[in-house]
Amino acid sequence: MHPAFSVIFLTTLIGTGQGLFLALITGQLYALGNLLPSQSESFYAVGSLISLLLLIAGLIASFFHLGRPERAWRAAAKWRTSWLSREVLVLPLMMALVAAYGLAHYFDFTQPLFQVADILPVDATLLIGLLGTIAAFVLFVCTAMIYASVKFLQEWHSPLTVANFTFLGIASGFMLAAAYSAWLGNDLVVFFGTWAVIATLLGLLTRGISLARNRRLKHKSSLRTAIGVRHKAMAQKAQGATGGSFNTREFFHGKRSGTVLMVRNLFLVLVFPLPMVLIAIGYGMESPLLPLAAFLIQYLGLLAERWFFFAEAKHPQNLYYQSIA
Repeated sequence: MHPAFSVIFLTTLIGTGQGLFLALITGQLYALGNLLPSQSESFYAVGSLISLLLLIAGLIASFFHLGRPERAWRAAAKWRTSWLSREVLVLPLMMALVAAYGLAHYFDFTQPLFQVADILPVDATLLIGLLGTIAAFVLFVCTAMIYASVKFLQEWHSPLTVANFTFLGIASGFMLAAAYSAWLGNDLVVFFGTWAVIATLLGLLTRGISLARNRRLKHKSSLRTAIGVRHKAMAQKAQGATGGSFNTREFFHGKRSGTVLMVRNLFLVLVFPLPMVLIAIGYGMESPLLPLAAFLIQYLGLLAERWFFFAEAKHPQNLYYQSIA
């Protein structure tokens, strides 16, 4: 498939925004349970603003993938059957909950409404945060299922696609939370960084399994099935046109196999070992910059990972257009 950078930025930006929001609510839960030091309301308000800006940036990026952006609202019409429509509905809901969570902290709506088991005080921010947590995981599923539900693209059609989108989004969000905490100089760098490493390792596991699975794939389509001719000795000489077309541009990345392999090796280094090494060194040095570097490097790696995710998928139509593709 042709990797569209608008979709690459959409999926990585909103994934990081979702992950950052999950990091904030996780930190708040631990603090309310006296397992972590409490943070100021501005910590959560500013963190929510960063998360919201990432979600908005992802939404803006998606418009560059539309032929008629003024008709974008129609994408929500088929929510009963389309994962894309469900994503279009859940993303604004997620943005509204993140904004409400940040505003509740900013205006100090933190008076306990009730307590759970006389241990955990529940206020408005926590209730909004729990709703936002549900929305975040639903959005991960909706975004990933846009691709995992496409049966004829066997590289995508797997539960591993959902797992990869989820774990990598959480990893980048928690890594950003660690960088945010390090920049402010508070006590949550180790907490967020440890969870970021755990999510990164889980992402490494599921992404590694998916890479191994895709290498062993036996594609169901062939040149014979592509054109409906069952003769055993066939060789395509031309695609029926003298130049490229929408089909050759949209369903194939147009890069050499060496380039695709290089991108794969690049993201395997940038997403997984390098950020974990940097965040670990940052713990020992108490550096405000190393966690930020870890996040930036991991995000660059995620851009490469998502490019490879699209390029790796072999569309059956390329069996017919292989003389160009």
